[in-house]
Amino acid sequence: MITRKQFAAFLGFAFVAAWIGFNFGYAILCLAGAAAFYVAAAVLDGEVDLAEFQARLGGRQATSDAPSPSPPPPPPRPRPRVQ
Repeated sequence: MITRKQFAAFLGFAFVAAWIGFNFGYAILCLAGAAAFYVAAAVLDGEVDLAEFQARLGGRQATSDAPSPSPPPPPPRPRPRVQ
């Protein structure tokens, strides 16, 4: 049985292959189209979380996993002057 992602990858490959007129020199473009459709299907299936992916690329934690930041401490009170 073919999965939704595999079918989407096949459609992406076929779309790009037809778009460029079956020129063998652009086969890598067909693979890129298949990969793009595969990732899109994974996002639609909920297997890929774009926020988590973006956080990994940026080196930060995802907002859903990060604890809420605590407020900064208040500034120190000024000392009274004695005259």
